[in-house]
Parts: sequence; structure tokens; C-alpha cells
Amino acid sequence: MQRRGGFGGIVTLCCLVLFQCSMVSTAVPVPQHKVDLHWYPATATWYGSPDGDGSDGGACGYGSLVDVKPLRARVGAVSPVLFKNGEGCGACFKVKCLDKSICSRRAVTIIVTDECPGGYCANGRTHFDLSGAAFGRMAITGESSQLRNRGELPVLYRRTPCKYPGKNIAFHVNEGSTDYWLSLLVEFEDGDGDVGSMHIREANSDEWLEMNHVWGANWCIIRGPLKGPFSVKLTTLSAGRTLSARDVIPRNWSPKATYTSRLNFKL
Repeated sequence: MQRRGGFGGIVTLCCLVLFQCSMVSTAVPVPQHKVDLHWYPATATWYGSPDGDGSDGGACGYGSLVDVKPLRARVGAVSPVLFKNGEGCGACFKVKCLDKSICSRRAVTIIVTDECPGGYCANGRTHFDLSGAAFGRMAITGESSQLRNRGELPVLYRRTPCKYPGKNIAFHVNEGSTDYWLSLLVEFEDGDGDVGSMHIREANSDEWLEMNHVWGANWCIIRGPLKGPFSVKLTTLSAGRTLSARDVIPRNWSPKATYTSRLNFKL
């Protein structure tokens, strides 16, 4: 299965990042609506080792986070129609196969961490490329290997709320960030999982500054000098829910550091 490999460091994308961060945002307000929980048809394949986690970074930019719990073995690559140029990153889905002779009634939960841009995922198809372990869990007991041997499968899928028990939303400051260029990645977002817009507020300010979507799950702003501590406000793409974390990034913040808030979306 052809899949997009993991991205290198942020620094190697400076030209692209600086261009996109400096563009004036033309995004329309995020509509307020409920996430659609109906089942829809799609197809699925698997990648990596048969019982493996399928983790190798991915086009969302989560890096080594996909190799450990709670993401481990639940990661998945999706076709462009679900990836949404990276704004679909972090969304959670339930996927189940249909053949009653080999498929259980059990649906597996996957988190979007990667994109599969070609092959089965091309031409506007809705497709999931799962880890070998997740793909095998759709089978009845003892038939995991036989299910994987079938290759591409027809499946049903639907959105499901993301759940990270014991975790609060965290903000990772991407490598290369400075007082004039700040790039953030959201981690462990309960509920919708995706991000439709992000804003930051500097110390001693009432103004929320809009960030721009760069690539994958990464957002940035060019302005400066930026002065922390920073509050961060995010709005989900799917349902338009908003959450603000006050002074979550300290004044003496560091690139490549992750700062955890004290809150998360209520399920």
C-alpha cells in the first residue's frame, strides 16, 4: 500500500511554512453542528507487520507520539477525502468489516495520523489503511491472519468521539519556533479530535491572534516579538466547539517542548 512517509523536521520546510504563515487567512467561520455518527461504506487495507502497530510518524506530524499509547496500534492513514489537507488529523473513526463468515461484530477505533494519497486512496475514494493489528481485530477469534490475507476489504465507518482517559489537551512547540515565528501542534484532544482554527493571546493582552494552518496538524503565526506566557484557543473543525487554555505556554517556553493544559473537551 502506497502511503505518505513521515515528514522531516520543521526546519526543512521553512520556505513553505513562512509562505503559508504569512498569508492572510480567508477561512470562513466554523459552523456549529453535530458530528455525523451514521455508518457509511468505504474500503480498508493494512500496512506494516501483520501484528504491528503500523506506526512510522505520518503526515500529520505527530512524530514519535504515534509509537506509544494511547495512539499505539490505533493509528491509521486515510484517503484525501478524510485527511482534508491535514485538518482531518486527530479525528477518530470506528471501522468494521462486513463478511459475517470471517468478520466479528466488533469495530476497531482508529485515530487519523497519516495520509495515503495514492493507490486505493486515489480518485476520491474513502479508504482506510490500518495497522496490521487493528485490521486483524476486525476478525472473529482465530481468523485474523485469514482476514489480512484478503487484502482490500469493504467496510463500514463512522465518526466516534476521541477519548484519552487521564489526559488533558497539550500543545507541542515545533522545532524552529522563535519569538517571531511560533508553530504549535495539538495533542490528546477529546471529542472531535480535529482542529478548525487556532488563536493565541500574548501576556497582558486581550487580543486573540489568529494562527494559520501549515501542514498536517501544525499551525503557526508570524508576528513579533511574541511575548509569553501564551493562552491558546482552539476551535474544532467538525462541530465548532471552542476551548481556551489560559497561560498554557510559559514565558520561558522552548522549541520541541510540550506544555499540558488543565482541561479537555467534555464528552
